Amino acid sequence: MSRPLVSVLIPCFNAERFVAAAIESVLEQSYPSIELIVVDDGSTDGSVERVQRFAGRGVRLIRQARGSASAARNRAFAASSGRQVLFLDADDLIGPRHIEALAERLGGADDVVATGPWARFRHDPAEAQFVPRPNDRDASGTDWLIREWTGGQPMTQCGAFLIPRALIERRGGWDERLTLIDDFEFFARLLAAAERVLFAPEARLYYRSGVAGSLSGRKSRVAVESAYLSLTLAVDHLLTLDSSSAARRASANILQSFDYEHYPYHGDLRILARARAKELGGADIAPVGPPRFHALRRLVGWRLARRLQLLARR
Repeated sequence: MSRPLVSVLIPCFNAERFVAAAIESVLEQSYPSIELIVVDDGSTDGSVERVQRFAGRGVRLIRQARGSASAARNRAFAASSGRQVLFLDADDLIGPRHIEALAERLGGADDVVATGPWARFRHDPAEAQFVPRPNDRDASGTDWLIREWTGGQPMTQCGAFLIPRALIERRGGWDERLTLIDDFEFFARLLAAAERVLFAPEARLYYRSGVAGSLSGRKSRVAVESAYLSLTLAVDHLLTLDSSSAARRASANILQSFDYEHYPYHGDLRILARARAKELGGADIAPVGPPRFHALRRLVGWRLARRLQLLARR
């Protein structure tokens, strides 16, 4: 029996050090029916040359002027033909059975999404420790989002999800207004509408942490505005389909985490986030920090404790 074609789509910007390893991890997959498309988003290093070395192994390279990761992913999707799609970042890796495990769970369905475990590494993927997470189970799309957001610190890993093409076409591609945490809004929009999110325990995504200059580390005004817009759009996606008390509390926690993360900067956006969280019934999470921060927080409050923490870092 033939298996559905899976399109693996990689946006690449100045990823010369990592993109070849990401491509190799895709080419080494046990799943037999894969197309791999890399969109170079105006790189100024040797990324293009690294990708071109794989032309003889069927890897397609598309080059475009500098835009954004979202624009590169949309360009790759438009050029692809797979019935199922996996978006992989250029500095991440996937284990040899990753796509096969996800595809087995997905089957031929067009209204479900498959996901699997992920773990961090810095230099060697052998460093990755795959520990169980509360969402390592099957769930409806809205229930999956609620569980993921309740603690206020979700991390959406693109390469952990195998998505039916039909679901993307129905719900829309990546929002090109967003530069920071664009994946948060994208997956909230798709998963909220998915009938089920199916967990594949044998899948493996290796998430590379600590990369200098990565998008997740940007704190410019434009980047923070993007983060705020992504969060608020994602909250709307969930609440449009599920307005339960659990969904409202999870959404309030997401908005409150924005206030915690960006204090004492960007006060106008933090005020808006707090107001929306209060409107939804209030959050029930504490700010994230090391033990000394929490000891100080209990004495002087989290705002002063955060200011002292920032001062100590300087």
